[in-house]
Amino acid sequence: MVALRFIKMHGLGNDFVVLDARGGAIALAPAEVRAIADRRTGVGCDQLITIEPSAEADAFMRIHNADGGEVAACGNGTRCVAELLMAETDRDRVVIETNAGFLNCRAVESGLVRVDMGPARLEWREIPLAREMDTLHLELALEPGLADPVAVNIGNPHVVFFVADAAAVDLARVGPALEHHALFPERTNVSVATLRDNGQIRLRVWERGVGVTRACGTAACATLVAASRRQLVGRTATVRLDGGPLEVDWVSTGHVHMTGPVATSFTGALDADLLNGPAS
Repeated sequence: MVALRFIKMHGLGNDFVVLDARGGAIALAPAEVRAIADRRTGVGCDQLITIEPSAEADAFMRIHNADGGEVAACGNGTRCVAELLMAETDRDRVVIETNAGFLNCRAVESGLVRVDMGPARLEWREIPLAREMDTLHLELALEPGLADPVAVNIGNPHVVFFVADAAAVDLARVGPALEHHALFPERTNVSVATLRDNGQIRLRVWERGVGVTRACGTAACATLVAASRRQLVGRTATVRLDGGPLEVDWVSTGHVHMTGPVATSFTGALDADLLNGPAS
């Protein structure tokens, strides 16, 4: 395989290796994705994103987590791809096709990008859960202080715990057990959230197939929806992650809009030796 050009981007520290496959297909095995995502021997990233042709949108976005598994949605990654497409076309709006649906994106003030992440899915089969359950009050407790979460699907499954102090939760310890809990047949993203006096939500995330991440756009959306359903906030709030704030709005149509920054770190080429090396 010849060297592949890439762009390293991030949204609030949630980082991506972006490949452009519109000029020719790029098929990567899970082991190759893991090699690229490795932070010691590869480029390092939370997700690898491939931009592909689309017959009905400006582009199709394919998403692989750092563990090599393919997922349907990535909010911060969508903003990054939208920024690239808008810069290419000199437009302030684009539509990106994903396995979670078509996402409308637009540039807003101060260099931020807003994405309509689609509808919040709230039924137990839509999460999905292994059995019927009230998604507003899941019968799930890992330990004292980490119980009674809310389940939401924003293109991928999320479980949100409201806790006294999100910063005090050892996500690296509890995240794996919750991600792989039998209640979630497709695994789940895990969020711990604290309501602040100023109406903001402090959020930390264990991302399915990634681990603790500095930011997760779909988790921010899911948490706003969960907090609104619990009547802890209205339908709009600032969600402050380890990497910084996202503005999230659960609009009257049921769709969730997310606004935040985009950054490019560097560009480069993936050497063939990296992709042909031993699986990690």
